[in-house]
Amino acid sequence: MDIATWHQSRKFAETPYGRIAYTEDGSGPAALFFHGAFLNSYQWRDILPMCADVRRCIAFDNLGHGHTEIADDQPLDLHTQAAATASLLDVLGVDAVDLVGNDTGGAIAQVFAVTNPQRVRSLTLTNCDVHTNFPPAGFQQTLDAARAGVLRGALPRLLDVDAARSASGFGRTFQFPERLSDETLREYIGPLVSTPARAANFERFVAGMEPGTLVRIEPQLKALDVPALIAWGDDDYLFGVAWAYWLAGTLPRAQRPIILQGARLFWPEEHPERLSELLRDFWSGAAAGK
Repeated sequence: MDIATWHQSRKFAETPYGRIAYTEDGSGPAALFFHGAFLNSYQWRDILPMCADVRRCIAFDNLGHGHTEIADDQPLDLHTQAAATASLLDVLGVDAVDLVGNDTGGAIAQVFAVTNPQRVRSLTLTNCDVHTNFPPAGFQQTLDAARAGVLRGALPRLLDVDAARSASGFGRTFQFPERLSDETLREYIGPLVSTPARAANFERFVAGMEPGTLVRIEPQLKALDVPALIAWGDDDYLFGVAWAYWLAGTLPRAQRPIILQGARLFWPEEHPERLSELLRDFWSGAAAGK
């Protein structure tokens, strides 16, 4: 999907949690896509049209991200994010969904799944926060900056493509950081720095990441009776492969993890053909009760 089409397709849903920005493509059973931190629903721009013939694909901007509009005092913790997701589905008239999550979006997807199990047909998790690894140790410097109130001032630096491709930017989270374009960075970082309030809200989101949030839902994950697909890049310094196997051993209906050699955190954006292939096969099998 080209950038002009992406902008034209954006819609907004009025919810008690804010005016949530979303894009959808396709028809049939709904699939809901959760993006990662620092990104927004643009992360799924290629996946949506690839799966549109088998699902009503919905990608939205989390609270504090992208084009979603929130109050400056809106809570931004994972449980509030999950509640806002449920409210979005209510507005869209969607009863049940196939969930797909990456990075912090995978954490929100887990919380949504255990608090709304009746609305979940299946769960797909790619590299993301899991259990005690929220937030991950490799994210500590960013977390400290947010809690010190200086992260918002550093965000504009990521609009510079060289800085964004560096190890202190996105360089360690993309397998091919040299392919990051100015256009992509404007789509991700531009909204975060468009106003002081938006930058402050994103900083609040990061600063509010509470260790223990995902640990407390472990019993509910163990009881989550939905098909689960775990697909993981093996070159991720934040979310190692061991966490893929933890999820597979915890979720009662999880398949054996699919490991992508050389892939990093944001591999769903870099390898959309592979993810769409996995999703289509998984959804087909889940619908057939396999």
